[in-house]
Amino acid sequence: MQQSAVPELAHTHTRPIHWVATATAVSGVVALSSFVQPGSATAAQSATGTQNKSAHAAAQPPGTTGVDFPLQCGHAKAVVAKKATGDLDGDGRPETVAVVHCDSAMGTPPDGVYVLTRTADNDTSRIVATLVDPKDRLTVTDFTLHTGTVGATLLGYSSAAVPNCCPDLKTPVTWQWNGNAFIRTTPTDAHSI
Repeated sequence: MQQSAVPELAHTHTRPIHWVATATAVSGVVALSSFVQPGSATAAQSATGTQNKSAHAAAQPPGTTGVDFPLQCGHAKAVVAKKATGDLDGDGRPETVAVVHCDSAMGTPPDGVYVLTRTADNDTSRIVATLVDPKDRLTVTDFTLHTGTVGATLLGYSSAAVPNCCPDLKTPVTWQWNGNAFIRTTPTDAHSI
C-alpha cells in the first residue's frame, strides 16, 4: 500500500464533537428565527387605483381613541398606559390589547386589560373581552403580545388589609384564544414579593 504524500488532516475525520457543534449551531439558528418575525403585511392597491374602504379598515388595527373603557374614574379620565396589536384569534385581522387605568395624581390606580376589535362597519373600535378587571386591584407590568399570546405580570394584594402602595403578590400570566374565550394560564410557581 502506498502512503499519501500529504499528511493526514485531522479535520477530515468527523468526531462526536463535530456533530455536537453542528447540532448546537442548527439549534441556535432555529431559536433565533423564532424571535425574528416578518413585518405586518400591507394591502396592495387594486388595479384601478381605488381602494376598498372596508378592506383597508380591516387591515388597520383597532385604535383606542374614543373607546368608552368600563372604568369608574370619577372626574379623572381613563389613560391607555400600554397597548399592543396582533392577530389573537387567527382570523387574519389584528386586535388591539390595551392596559388602561384612571389618571390619578396620587398612588397607583388599578389597571384594566381589554381586547379591542373593529366594529362590523370597520369605522370604530369596540371592547370584546376583559382580561383584567380593575375591580381586582391589580397592576400590570411586563406586558407583551407575541404570536397570539398576551403575557403580563400582575402585581396584587393577598388581602384588603395590604396597603395600596405595597402589593405583596406577583403573578406571571398569559392569555390565549381557544376559539370561544381567552383562557388564562398561571405558572404553579407564582409567588409573594
